[in-house]
Amino acid sequence: MASGQILVVDDEPDIRSLIKEILEDEGYQVSTAENAEAAREVRRQSRPDVILLDIWMPDTDGISLLREWAERGGLPCPVIMISGHGTVETAVEATRLGAYDFVEKPISLAKLLLTVERAFEAGQLKRENEGLKRQVPVPLEPVGSSRPMQALRGQLERLAGHDTWLLMMGEPGSGKESLARWLHEKSARRIGPFVTVAPGSLAREHATQALFGLEDSGGVQQGLLEQANGGTLFLDEVAELDPELQLRLSSTLERRELIRCGGREPVNLDIRVVAATAQDLDNLVAAGRFREELYYQLKVVPLAVPALRERVEDVPELLQYYADFFANRDKLPYRLFPVAVQNRLRNYGWPGNLRELRNLVQRLLILGSVPEVDLIEVEQALGHGAGTRAPRGEGFDIDYGLPLREAREQFERVYLLRQLHEAGGSVGKLAKVVGMERTHLYRKLRDLGVDVKAVARED
Repeated sequence: MASGQILVVDDEPDIRSLIKEILEDEGYQVSTAENAEAAREVRRQSRPDVILLDIWMPDTDGISLLREWAERGGLPCPVIMISGHGTVETAVEATRLGAYDFVEKPISLAKLLLTVERAFEAGQLKRENEGLKRQVPVPLEPVGSSRPMQALRGQLERLAGHDTWLLMMGEPGSGKESLARWLHEKSARRIGPFVTVAPGSLAREHATQALFGLEDSGGVQQGLLEQANGGTLFLDEVAELDPELQLRLSSTLERRELIRCGGREPVNLDIRVVAATAQDLDNLVAAGRFREELYYQLKVVPLAVPALRERVEDVPELLQYYADFFANRDKLPYRLFPVAVQNRLRNYGWPGNLRELRNLVQRLLILGSVPEVDLIEVEQALGHGAGTRAPRGEGFDIDYGLPLREAREQFERVYLLRQLHEAGGSVGKLAKVVGMERTHLYRKLRDLGVDVKAVARED
């Protein structure tokens, strides 16, 4: 990875050449522009880490260009003004618009390098802080000493040394995003952004702009793909991409460049892609519901993430890990999980995987009043204790101890299973009964772990 990308905007060829040579000797990648129009074009095609901007230029002066950037969504990065004969008013205006610092002509080599270095560090710190704000605050470190986790950790450590794209396959809640973040932090791209794309959460009418960005007379809006430049793009549940987006994404990844909505010229794309799915993409490809070319682009290295029930020997270690984590992060009282409790939780099925265990520990720390967790409160937290469940309907109890999403999934599974039995195992009949489009219904049944063929055999 390069030290950083610098854009030098100055109408004097000798100044541009001198600064470019000095900065390239320090390991920076340097682009130059002789005026405001050329600077706009360079910025449209790339994402500089620092801009050196001359104040006095023939077409559009540096202050006007700075104002233009500031008014169109904020400055793209730290901007250092180059001034030969600036005034106090000019300095005040540039500072008000967000200029990072000034370098005066004739340029001092020591001052130039120090200012650029500080500006680069300030921009990097800002991006890291913004990334942290977007992150779900969960531990990154893969926890567990079981054989499956040792194998998985070893694979990730080897992959961290390469820029290979990979496809993570595992059940919902198994920790795929946390593993992707850990891989990113171990890789050479760790100073770059980590951007998560959850296709299922993108509004259909705005999904293309959200992914690929927008370019019009009002300026440039970077999409999620471009925001990941220099870092890692995590595609969460990639099977949720609609066919049009699959085609456009495949073409973009193949060329390693994107075209923004409304744009004409391509923008270079330097990203590592980590995709994740809980669905069987082989079957989706065979059924024509997932593009084969995109599947093989993403599946350079397939990585199976085990469900928690496949590594239950890690449960005691995970309980302690999350108890420490929430005690430190949320200042909750630390609680011990005695052997009897550990044993009970080792023998629990964990349908919600790591997410369910993490939520359980947090709930027990919040609601507990004694230093040790006991079996009764564990059973209540799992929904097996008196007072936590209320009978509702024929043969089904609603678990009021679960988060809304998990309770809804629990109900949907029981409801669809019963209706599927009554439909004789026919998904076509079931779709008519429940009022769902068949493709969406198949996806829902897979997500809920309903084996249609098994139901059909039973009937």
